[in-house]
Amino acid sequence: MSPDAVAVAALVILLFPMGYFLLASPAFLLVKLDIPQVTQLLRGMFNVQFRMMSVTGVFATVAFLVAGRPLFALGIGLVAILSIRGRGRFMRRMDDEISARDAGDAEAVRRLRRLHWSGMLCNATLVAALLTSIPYVAPSS
Repeated sequence: MSPDAVAVAALVILLFPMGYFLLASPAFLLVKLDIPQVTQLLRGMFNVQFRMMSVTGVFATVAFLVAGRPLFALGIGLVAILSIRGRGRFMRRMDDEISARDAGDAEAVRRLRRLHWSGMLCNATLVAALLTSIPYVAPSS
């Protein structure tokens, strides 16, 4: 398999967890986030999303470097760094809001919902950027 084909395959592999999250996360808009089991499931989905993006992002970065595409490697590397560094901050904020909700803060559910929306928006933006880059990444015949 050529290095270009490996780079395209890595991009597609990176898009799989992002696509799953893009399709699965809106379902949480239909339920109340004041139910502990729901927020625990949402938290778990975000946690797995960040971890998958980190692993696949690092793999894709290496694949683009091997393929001799440093600009794309930089872009995907930024996605990987955002996932690695952002996970702790995002999960800490989510845990803080869940704790505040459990302590009786009436606004915590609204802040959790905003956090959920921001996570979905960031993911959708990255998916759109990666999908639009596919024609530039794919090897020309």
